[in-house]
Amino acid sequence: EPNFVTYIPGAVAETTALLKQRFDHIFFTGSVKVGTIVMAAAARYLTPVTLELGGKSPCIVDKDANLEVAAKRIVATKFMNAGQTCVAPDYLIVHQQIKEQFLEHLKHRIRQCYGENPAHSPDYARIVNDGHFARICALIDESKVIIGGDSDVQCRYIAPTVMRDVTTHDPVMSEEIFGPVLPVLDYQDLDEIYSIISATPEHPLACYIFSENKRVQGTLLTKLQFGGACVNNCVLHIINPYLPFGGVGQSGMGAYHGFHGFECFSHKKGVLRSRNWPDVPLVYAPYGKKLKLLRKLMH
Repeated sequence: EPNFVTYIPGAVAETTALLKQRFDHIFFTGSVKVGTIVMAAAARYLTPVTLELGGKSPCIVDKDANLEVAAKRIVATKFMNAGQTCVAPDYLIVHQQIKEQFLEHLKHRIRQCYGENPAHSPDYARIVNDGHFARICALIDESKVIIGGDSDVQCRYIAPTVMRDVTTHDPVMSEEIFGPVLPVLDYQDLDEIYSIISATPEHPLACYIFSENKRVQGTLLTKLQFGGACVNNCVLHIINPYLPFGGVGQSGMGAYHGFHGFECFSHKKGVLRSRNWPDVPLVYAPYGKKLKLLRKLMH
């Protein structure tokens, strides 16, 4: 009903006009760049905001992971909508001991899902616009591609692409990919994982851990900062109505979904009710000799 929901289609001009109005709450999902604009506009009226901004969500594959299942779930969630989802696994950090084996699982699974030529697959999407197509293509280092890498500007097609031996200095690690390119880095011990993640844009929206080792799971979940996580899966945490969904730091602020969404758009009023009796004289001035007793009561 229009009394409850008003939909205003448009882009930058319409959004700019809306942000000049005064609201009780502003919720925004999108990029960090636009998120800062939204927050600056909200500051004019001290309007509270909820920002869901994405980021480079790491996916860690430990040596104790079930590699076949991990490959299935990573391929499904990374290349869904050609990687254009805010919680897609952005890059992989794979244990050196199982890296070669896991890369073979990834390539096999991509072929199983999309065929030898994904351009002909009815299940594979295209990039949303020319600007993003050019940006994503510029992130691909052909010398590191082990599957995919080809593209077609006419239909904005970029093949499901995996790049190996990537470092934190590669352009593909400098920003959220938001596309069908999956960089693979490796590690030997957990400290290397922390170093890799700390070298990328801070505090991802999501973190994914594939491991059967409960100690590894617990250590990573405790020490890493992120909005939300899945263990031995990807993305599914956002569809659970009992879990809050939101970012932290550069990936956003505030949380929603399920009852958390109701709380997000509500203001909690604290109310205290008092009776008229007893009405203790001790609490009123003049205090005089009452101060000593008041101090004792307060301690």
